[in-house]
Amino acid sequence: MGFRLPGIRKVLSAANQASSKAVDAPKGYLAVYVGEKMKRFVIPVSYLNQPSFQDLLSQVEEEYGFEHSMGGLTIPCSEDVFQHITSCLNAQ
Repeated sequence: MGFRLPGIRKVLSAANQASSKAVDAPKGYLAVYVGEKMKRFVIPVSYLNQPSFQDLLSQVEEEYGFEHSMGGLTIPCSEDVFQHITSCLNAQ
């Protein structure tokens, strides 16, 4: 026999949602970390199919392999290069 405490569940749920919004990307998007300062960018997952972005992913594989302690997708290029590539992808 269990006890239900609906008020506590709502509070915990709201706390979990608030903390996950700070970390998670919206549906259809992916968070990546770029540059020396590991700046976070949120990009559409559709970028993953683009040849220029796949070149970046190849660099990631060469630099970090498939095991990386950061936990997120870290792209080893400058923020300027990343922003140039993503702006070109946005223009398509």
